[in-house]
Amino acid sequence: MPATPLEVENLSAGYGPTRVLEGVSFSVPAGRRLAVLGRNGMGKTTLLATLAGQTRRYDGKIRIGSSDVTGLPSASRAHHGLGYVPQTRAIFPTLTVEENLFVGLKGRPKTALQEAYAMFPRLAERRRNLGSQLSGGEQQMLSTARTILGRPSILLLDEPLEGLAPVICEELMAAFSALAQTGDMTILLVEQRIQSALDFADQVIILERGRLAWSGTPEALAQDSEAVERFLGVGGLH
Repeated sequence: MPATPLEVENLSAGYGPTRVLEGVSFSVPAGRRLAVLGRNGMGKTTLLATLAGQTRRYDGKIRIGSSDVTGLPSASRAHHGLGYVPQTRAIFPTLTVEENLFVGLKGRPKTALQEAYAMFPRLAERRRNLGSQLSGGEQQMLSTARTILGRPSILLLDEPLEGLAPVICEELMAAFSALAQTGDMTILLVEQRIQSALDFADQVIILERGRLAWSGTPEALAQDSEAVERFLGVGGLH
């Protein structure tokens, strides 16, 4: 399905009685790229998990295109075009790479696997290996490719570069950029590697203690040294 816009209005959510997000509102036009930044523990992962229907929502609305998905379970949100690549990667360790990818086809023909192998040639080389035999970077590629095979219109990426070697990070970011350039997906990226996120995104929001603290373009953030230091804890961006 084609890219769709995402609209989040006054979203408050958390886990059990613990509120993590408070009154978060933003929108992402169809086909655009949003970087979600902030220091550890400020609610970034909770935001993506809430969009995917995996936390307790206290207030607010979530719309995918013209559909209000606020009260829908995770599986129904996926049917509305939401794809989620969690920080945990969540691959099946006892299945082969190819078997993991089959799970992501969602009724598409097996020939569609070639899309995953074209994006990540490494996976083609490892197609007979078990998930447990892959490196961290290969597992991230597998988790990402499996989600993308379902052709989501909105893709949520939670810290895909965490703990990976620079060469793997470059490979992943190149793949994400190629996806974004097709205009077929609206992409939200949570990432601690700030410069990588800013190079990728055309919009930025920063979360501070579960609230929206800053929003704008990557260029505006690069010029706002006070916000960078206050909300991200770094001295400047280059």
